[in-house]
Amino acid sequence: MPTELNRILRGDLPCWEIRHRNQTLVIAEQGAQVLEYQRDGEHPLIWLSEEAAYHRGQGVRGGVPVCWPWFGGLDFNPEEIRQQYALAEPPAHGLVRQQPWALTHSEQDDEQITLTFALSPHADRQSLPSVEPTLTVRLDDGLSLTLHNHNHGSQPVWISQALHSYFAVSDCRQVEIHGLDSCPYVDALDDWQRHQQEGPLTFHGETDRLYLQLPDTLHIDDPAWQRRLTLSASGSRSAVVWNPWIDKSRRLTQFADDAWQRMLCIETARVLDNALLLGPDKQHSMEVRFVTTAL
Repeated sequence: MPTELNRILRGDLPCWEIRHRNQTLVIAEQGAQVLEYQRDGEHPLIWLSEEAAYHRGQGVRGGVPVCWPWFGGLDFNPEEIRQQYALAEPPAHGLVRQQPWALTHSEQDDEQITLTFALSPHADRQSLPSVEPTLTVRLDDGLSLTLHNHNHGSQPVWISQALHSYFAVSDCRQVEIHGLDSCPYVDALDDWQRHQQEGPLTFHGETDRLYLQLPDTLHIDDPAWQRRLTLSASGSRSAVVWNPWIDKSRRLTQFADDAWQRMLCIETARVLDNALLLGPDKQHSMEVRFVTTAL
């Protein structure tokens, strides 16, 4: 089947739908947010909320939001990042999630299709730093996302960032994350105290941890779906692992009360000690690749 690239509409949001080698990928122009990724006849790899809303200026729950130029609440970022912005009400997860992006380049052959997105000329750049972000999405026999930064200014800029990946799982209580053993982490639910991971990570309650000093590869093992999802990262040594569990799920927008069972987040990132300092005319790329195999 030849590769298909079509512009579609989800609610108010223009999106791109890609069909390639029995895979479907959907990317919203708002925020350059991956919304869906699935192989024909298999369970989705990316989780998208059943209650997702598609409105301009409003984030979509699920997929892979781009968090940039800071992650989470600005107040919880390193001082160097906080000092760069004088905003009365800085939005969570940065300034570009709800901004218009544009497809600036596409390239395809029988093996793969590659799409590059940059901030649209219509984006509000008033508070943005001198750094230009781009997102490159490559679909072959897996999915690769590359967040690229280029500092066009004359001063160094501090950045924290994340590809806020929501993954679909059979039941988060039955899966294990491998590759975190012995890694230090900061627990946002324990007054931002530092701990060290012992063994694989399993889920028994609300989880919000910022892991540091990570290896290149992590795995999500899902026995019920007989699937291993492998995350291979470069240009990053940190990740955020999140699941809202029962009580917080009831407070989240665009989120069913029981949706916490069907998802978890491993957000490839540059946060805390791993924040990025980008000098004048310097560039940096952070990439993550998702591939599934039988377990």
